[in-house]
Amino acid sequence: MVNVRQEGRSFDEPDPKKLVAAGIKRERARAGLSLGELARLAGVGKSTLSQLESGEGNPSVETMWALSTALGIQFSALLDAPERRVEVIRAGQGPVIAAADADYLTTLLSAAPPGSRRDLYLIRAEPGAPRRSEPHARGVVEHVVLSAGRALVGPQDEPVEIGPGDYICYPGDVAHIFDAREPGTVAVMISEAM
Repeated sequence: MVNVRQEGRSFDEPDPKKLVAAGIKRERARAGLSLGELARLAGVGKSTLSQLESGEGNPSVETMWALSTALGIQFSALLDAPERRVEVIRAGQGPVIAAADADYLTTLLSAAPPGSRRDLYLIRAEPGAPRRSEPHARGVVEHVVLSAGRALVGPQDEPVEIGPGDYICYPGDVAHIFDAREPGTVAVMISEAM
């Protein structure tokens, strides 16, 4: 399984595993759920969840989405990054979470601030197995702008092929897909809860 990577990580960047561990612990406590209850709701093994909370596990995008959906929160709430007034994330840096079954990497660029319900991600994907996503929380909408390459994106039953500079918006609360059609496919995605 492909897991958390730390590409281009400098010494002052937080460890992605520690961010995930702190975020899961905090959000599970806020929801008042036991480890077993959250594992059951998310369809994740209790031992897997325990490893993630201890900072020893490597979460996949699928696991992170399952946990955020079960907790009724934005995906970014599980990445417990310290707040900053000005933040620069250089290309190749930032906490990277990989999909389990596709050559698909996501880097959280901007978490939703309090009172806001949107997250901003950088997506890097390669041809091969597509990234298939289960429905997210009710009302989630995804916006994608393709920067490089080509990709088939949108609801699984009616995806659209897009190229550099193209924009697509689709409901994230239905099964959807991101299928890179060219090497070096790069996109920016905004996940917004309505």
